[in-house]
This record gives sequence, structure tokens and C-alpha cells, in this order.
Amino acid sequence: MSDAPLSQNEYDIIFAGGGTAGCVTAGRLAKADPSLKILVLEAGPHTKDMIDHIQPGRYIRHIAPGSNTTTLHVSKPSDAVGGRNIFVHTARCVGGGSAVNWLMYNRASASDYDDWETEHNNPGWGSKEIISLLRKAETYQVNPDLPTHGYSGPLKVSLGGHYDLSAQQFVEFGPKVEKDRSYSKEYNSMHADSLNVFALISISQRVPKWIDEKTGKRQDAAHNFIYNQPENKNLEVLDGCRVKRVIFENKRAVGIEFFNDKFIRPNADPVARTVRASRLIVISAGTLGSSAILERSGIGAAERLKKIGIPQIVDLPGVGENYQDHLLVGAAYFVDPIVDTYDALVRGDPDETKKQLDMWTKDGTGLLGSNGVDAGIKLRPREDELHELGPEFQSRWRDFFHNKPDKPILWMKGSPRLPATDLSKQLGIPPTKFMTGGYFPAYPACRGSVHIISDDVYAPLDFDTGFMTELSDIAILRWAYKRSREIMRRLPVYRGPVPQSHPQFPEGSNAITTTETSPVDIHAPKITYDADDDAAIDHYHRHTVATAWHSMGTCAMKPRERGGVVDPKLNVYGVEGLKIADVSIPPSNVNANTYSTAIAIGEKAALLIAHELDIHWF
Repeated sequence: MSDAPLSQNEYDIIFAGGGTAGCVTAGRLAKADPSLKILVLEAGPHTKDMIDHIQPGRYIRHIAPGSNTTTLHVSKPSDAVGGRNIFVHTARCVGGGSAVNWLMYNRASASDYDDWETEHNNPGWGSKEIISLLRKAETYQVNPDLPTHGYSGPLKVSLGGHYDLSAQQFVEFGPKVEKDRSYSKEYNSMHADSLNVFALISISQRVPKWIDEKTGKRQDAAHNFIYNQPENKNLEVLDGCRVKRVIFENKRAVGIEFFNDKFIRPNADPVARTVRASRLIVISAGTLGSSAILERSGIGAAERLKKIGIPQIVDLPGVGENYQDHLLVGAAYFVDPIVDTYDALVRGDPDETKKQLDMWTKDGTGLLGSNGVDAGIKLRPREDELHELGPEFQSRWRDFFHNKPDKPILWMKGSPRLPATDLSKQLGIPPTKFMTGGYFPAYPACRGSVHIISDDVYAPLDFDTGFMTELSDIAILRWAYKRSREIMRRLPVYRGPVPQSHPQFPEGSNAITTTETSPVDIHAPKITYDADDDAAIDHYHRHTVATAWHSMGTCAMKPRERGGVVDPKLNVYGVEGLKIADVSIPPSNVNANTYSTAIAIGEKAALLIAHELDIHWF
């Protein structure tokens, strides 16, 4: 591929990165004022009409070896995770995470955004404003007339094209195991009524997804905000353009230095190129990308920049700090062969592959018309259950959760094992089917960091996830494993745990995982765990916990003196003409997958920019 073809040397607005929020913002502004000359520079490839991006069930391909649509970041090894490195993929394509994610429609609690406004001093970012933006962006095809959902936006939300049997049973049997946690028709109201409830057991009710029920296609930001206005020649999106830094004149952002990406444009000229912006530059390169651009631009901690020889523009020590994620665990179980799982697709079985392709092509149904996650619950302990989490959790409950009744402590699901690897081959057994009991803490207390080690745009980052460094997170995971296992072992399709995917309990323990090969009675006593068992669970989590791909927070929107990087109008402190619009700006976590939050940030950024540039909003 040749050099990226700039049509001019100066634009009104340049977006450094074509991620989810950036596409929403750029698309809204371009539609509001088609005369605006907008340039989006994205390191990865275009995604328009590409089958791997529009067909939902292909999402796993984006984290497979050799993928050119994500970047693999490797953390430093840490004793807290058993001496392991944590591997985190981030999107690298037009549309960002919305083009490669798992399509989970899972929304935050209202108090998450209220915290941004009240606890972090960001007026205009509370739940009242954010919910209105989320409603504006979506068409909720699941249930009509729900007050926190929208029905005329560009992004469609449906139930997907397949309802898994193990998920149906998870929802059916969950309330029988989790007493006082019943069924509900609304899993995503963003209020307390979304907690401790299972989706109503019905073919028409399950966990929603970012999939259009009419076409069966993924609902991403690029196709619904950028690619849908081809007539606007003033909106340019260039792929294969890796941003190095922002160019400043008297502390005002005036341009971008970038390279033809060596992976997407291997035959292009490798020398640095520049392009100017007359009105504004918006960084939208994601949690691990935006902070790196700032540091390469001379914005960051003075000592850190000095060590790697980058001239400083602004001393802003919060850049790259406050890294947050969700700590994901998936315990595998053998499942009855009657369940449709992704295992045969992972193995490349030609008959199953053809069958599923034909189904999706015909009407958007089948495994490829879904994401395999049809059942879930957001769990919050009752007062009589708090003691089960142990003393490590009590202060966290008192200081963070107690007075915010819409905050769960964890998210939990039961579904076919997601199509990441061929587990049968790994175990050395004949082709077999599996399901997973998955969970993650909704608000991990741990924090990490990410920083550049040089000004080389291809250099790896100095990355510390901070995983498993807080005892309260470990206590939540321990509680989650026990509750998840009790539901999974009662499902009629359950055929026992995969021992290698569970804690190695001491000999003689009541919790040994090698004895069950069929479901236990619904009224069977629950497994009892002693201190040694708890230690085995904690050891298991330290050695298996992984990213949920929900990275956020490294350019936090909060006061500068408290480590903030941007103000409530998304302006980077200490300079002019530079904003950030992506999930690097949340000052605190949200109890959900990050797509909805990225959309809200993109919509809010569009409003802020339109107001500042005196663009009359449509």
C-alpha cells in the first residue's frame, strides 16, 4: 500500500485515532456542519463492509495470532498474578473497540456517572446527561417504551440470532440457587432494579447485544457514524497512519506528526509526515494509545520525559496513571453434546462452519449471529451475606458500595465456552464441548499505569496492570467462584468441571473438582470451603485472572491537582486546542463493558466541540 493520500495540508479538526468515541464525535460534527474539514488518522485498517467486522460471531479473530486489527500489549510480570505477564489487546482499526469487541450490551450504573460529576468535579457528566446521550445513540429493539433506552438512534440493540441452551438453563436455575434473586424483564436499566436479577426465562428475553435484529450485523461506530455519509468529501478517514505526537506553537496544538504504519502500509515511505489543524486536535487513540501520544508530545511527568529525552511542554504527572480494567475469570465445565457451542468452529470443522455461515447469510441467525453470552447477572451481596466475603472486603463495602445501592460488586455469566482456543486439543482429549462460568469484579480497587519507554512509536510500553494487588478484589473473586460453581453444577447440561480450569484443592477437600460428571440435585447441599480451600481459590485466581479488555482511565478527567489530565470540557491541562475523547478519560470505573461509555463520551465531545466552534447542532 502506498503513502496515505492527504487531500490538503491543513484541516479544521484532526482526530488522532479513529476509535469508537472518535468516530462518534467526528461523524456527528461532520453531519452537523458538512463544510468542516475533518481528518481522522487511524493506525489500523479500514473496516467498511469487512466480514470479520460485520458478522458478530467472528469477534474472536481479532485477538488471534497475526491479527492486524488489534495491538497486543504485554504487561510487566508481577508476583501478584503468579509472576505472569498480562496480555491486553486493544483495537487498532477504524471504529476501534466497537469494530472488534464482544458486542456485549451491558450498561453502567447511574451512580458511576454521578461519581464522575460529584466526586471528581465534572459538571455536566452526571447520569441525567449521560443517559440522554445513550438514548440518542441507540435504537433498542428488545422492549418498547423503557425510560432509559432510545428508539431512534443509529446503533441497533437486539437479542442476537441465537439463544444458547446452557444460558437458558442458567437463567432458569439461577433463581432457584440464588434465593431472593428473581427474574426481570430489564437487565440494563442503569438503576438498582438491574441488580440481583436474571433475565426473564423466555425465548424472547436474554442479555442484549449490539446487533441489528433485521440484518444480523454488528453495530459499530464506523459504519453508523462515518461510513454512512460517503457524500461528505470534507470528512477524510485515512487508515495506516500512526500518530507520533502533537505539534505545538506557544503551547497551542497546531498539527500532528505521523508515519505511514509499517504493518498496514509496508511499502510506503517510512519518513515522518506532518499535517496541520486550524481549529482543534482531538486525541482518540484509546486508553493505552492516547497517554502515549501525550508523552511523546512532551506532556507528562517531568522526570519521566527527561529520562527518555523528550522536551517537556507541560508537567502533567497524571498522564498514564490511574489504569483500570475488569479482572476476568472463566472456569470451564464439560457440557452435554446437545448444546450448540463454538468448539467445532474453533477446530475449523468444515461441516459446522458451512452450517453456521449458511444460517447467518440467510437470516442472521446461528452462532455467527451472536456472541455466545446470553445469560448474566449483576450481583450485590445482601447484608446477611457480607460476612461471606471475609474481613478483607468490609472496608471496601463501607467506603465504596454501602451508600450506592445501584452498584453491584461483580458480574457473572453462564454460557458456552467462548471461542478463544481449542480446549480439547489442549487437554489431549477427543473433540468435546464446554461451557464457562465467567465473572469479574465490577469495580476493582487495584490501579495500574502505562508509560512510553522511548519516542519510538513502535516501542512496547512500560505497562503495569496492577491486577490482584488489592485484597478486596481477591475476596470478591473468591465469592464469585463459589456462587458461579453452585449454579453451573445444577444445570441439566452440566457434565462436570474441567479440573485443569479450576482451583487445585487439597486432598480430602469437600471442593475437589474431579468427582462430578452429572448435575447435582437442585436441593443438594452447597459445597463447603475451609481456609485451605480459600487459599487454593486465591492461588487459582492469581494464576488465571485476565483482562476483560475494558481498559480505561489513563488520561483522567478530574482536577489537575488530583492527577487529572483533562478538564470537564475534555481540554488537556496546560495547552490550548487539544482535547481527548475516548475511554482514557473516565476518572473511575463503570460496572459494564466499555462500549456504551465510549459512545457517551463521543456524543458529549461532539456537543462540547460544536458549542465551542459555534456549530448549530441538528
